[in-house]
Amino acid sequence: MSESEYRNSEPDDFEVEISDLPESEDGAGRKSSWISRKVLQWQRSLSRRSWRRAVTIVTPVLVTMAALIIVSSIYSGISTAPGRPTLVTPTTNNTRYFDRRTFRAHPNSIYTGHQDFVTSLDWSPDDTRLASGSRDGTVRIWDIRAGKTTLIYRGHRNEVRTVAWSPNGKMVASAGRDGTVQVWNAQTGQRLFVYDDNYKPIYSVSWSPDGTRLAFGEDDGTVQVWNVILHQHLLTYHGHSVTVLAVAWSPDGTRLASGGIDRTVRVWDARTGMTLLVYFGHSDLVYAIAWSPDGTRLASSSFDTSVQVWDARTGKTQLVYQGHTEQVYNIAWSPDGTQIVSGSEDGTAQVWDAFTGRRLLTFLSQSIAVAWSPDETLIATGGADNMVKIWWVG
Repeated sequence: MSESEYRNSEPDDFEVEISDLPESEDGAGRKSSWISRKVLQWQRSLSRRSWRRAVTIVTPVLVTMAALIIVSSIYSGISTAPGRPTLVTPTTNNTRYFDRRTFRAHPNSIYTGHQDFVTSLDWSPDDTRLASGSRDGTVRIWDIRAGKTTLIYRGHRNEVRTVAWSPNGKMVASAGRDGTVQVWNAQTGQRLFVYDDNYKPIYSVSWSPDGTRLAFGEDDGTVQVWNVILHQHLLTYHGHSVTVLAVAWSPDGTRLASGGIDRTVRVWDARTGMTLLVYFGHSDLVYAIAWSPDGTRLASSSFDTSVQVWDARTGKTQLVYQGHTEQVYNIAWSPDGTQIVSGSEDGTAQVWDAFTGRRLLTFLSQSIAVAWSPDETLIATGGADNMVKIWWVG
């Protein structure tokens, strides 16, 4: 009988009747019962069958568990392979993600309410609120602790492209495709200042560190500076050949940077409007610019899919980050100046080392807009899914 025939011939159950069985003598003259021999054979047979049955039962279980782990990793968006970034996909208000740096789980929040793309995000200076602008024409103020909207500003005639908190946290500036720049009370929504350029889109605004002046880029390639407290025009900077998409005031207030469709970034003397340097590193339009917290470096994002970090005094390129596969929209520095988060058309927001370019985290999220909280613990993203998502990174 072959081994396979032997296995197939074994009964599922094995019972031994031990009554009235004769004794016998083994070769050594020791008495051993027929029962003993049968019991020994039964034990060996049972041992073989038990092992085969265990293998038969355990193998499918192990395979199923492995499959579940793989599927869970795919659907949760988490990659734990050594040397690879963590991938995070939020799905509900209770979504949690795994931070490979600390091996801890942290909660995420998802805020819904906008009816179209989220185009811009900015944290209040005290970390408690977040402003979000949208193509639906509204700006929403979110209470981060409560997770709810505290104010909806509806002053724009159509798409809002940029929002920015005043340094004292009492006002918000917003602008958009209706050609207006509006400053309003962050608590009541009362409008305090309006600049109207008759439907010529305005894509970016930036507050001076003292909270009295507002800079914004124009469709004609100029940069305007206004005192919003006195409602007084101060300066017009000329230099870009076409639409300005980004403006940013330096942390010390002495310089202003701007970038746009002409693929350049210009650094201006904020007091005189004189051009200090022009950066030509990008091969496509510059969508956003951001100063490092210490004011020594500038980061610029472009539709050429790169983010470039360069010396704000000399214009020398220090780093070109090429982790994205599509055009890059907004960028934000970590408050300590060591990391940058960038949002892209490729459906990701990526956190990377501002000195080496090493990717640290990748969030699988629509990320036209990104913002890093002043206390360094939270990143906000928003985009084509109409949602605002909060990620814990502290």
